[in-house]
Amino acid sequence: MKVVLLKDVKGVGRAHEAIEARDGHALNYLIPQKLAIAATAAALKEAQARQKQVTERKELDTKLLAQNIAALADARLVIKAKANEKGHLYDAVGESEISAAAKEQAKVDLPVEAIKIDRPFKELGTFDIPVAAGETFGTFSITIEAE
Repeated sequence: MKVVLLKDVKGVGRAHEAIEARDGHALNYLIPQKLAIAATAAALKEAQARQKQVTERKELDTKLLAQNIAALADARLVIKAKANEKGHLYDAVGESEISAAAKEQAKVDLPVEAIKIDRPFKELGTFDIPVAAGETFGTFSITIEAE
């Protein structure tokens, strides 16, 4: 049975894709759970239009992220955090704090998912932050200072 997926389904396909599913799987799981609809001519046409919109949106987001990374390369981000006398932070600085600092200080909207650090920072200093989304890569630096 041919169906159009409404949402991403692990092991089956992505949203707005037309797939061939076994009749039992489509009728007993995908359609009742509102994960898919039957592939009529109108549903296929709408799925193609939505897939085109999603593709255009991803391209726009990638361009915007590339612009944001370029803007961050010149900016100097400073994050203030509480630290002991040895320079160790009481609370780690992670992706969400870095994203908030970029938005607040550099006026750049940087998604948390784009920040690719191995683990949160737990000491004072200057660090290079890798950023990647899709095929767009870049780095910028932050400085963590004591309050």
